[in-house]
Amino acid sequence: MAHWWIWERQTEDRTGGSVEAMADILRGRDPNAPTRPVAAAAPRTEADVREFLRLLPRYRVVLYNDDHNTMDHVVSSLLRSVPSLIATVAERIMMEAHTTGRANVISCLKEQAEYYCERLQTCGLTATVEPT
Repeated sequence: MAHWWIWERQTEDRTGGSVEAMADILRGRDPNAPTRPVAAAAPRTEADVREFLRLLPRYRVVLYNDDHNTMDHVVSSLLRSVPSLIATVAERIMMEAHTTGRANVISCLKEQAEYYCERLQTCGLTATVEPT
């Protein structure tokens, strides 16, 4: 008990002068945290969300030509894997991959691109994700 004042002086030096602040630190509380609740952010509008999504980086799904899948299988796999495609666009993508060796399927957010790529690979097609 004779050395109690030494511990108190040390805690004052490290916390800015308060034994209560040291006790808060030991309990896992931040002594510099605000004591009143912080006001919640204003709800985002749909326009704000669209602008945020527009600023996120885009990735493209690239389909490569192979010798073991038929053209009909490639078109049907594209239509099954990427629901936003229509038949004429899927046929154009298939022909571009067939003639040039590769074709861009879709450009979208990274998570979506990885999902579409995985679905195409599940169908036996060769596809990758690349940044735009």
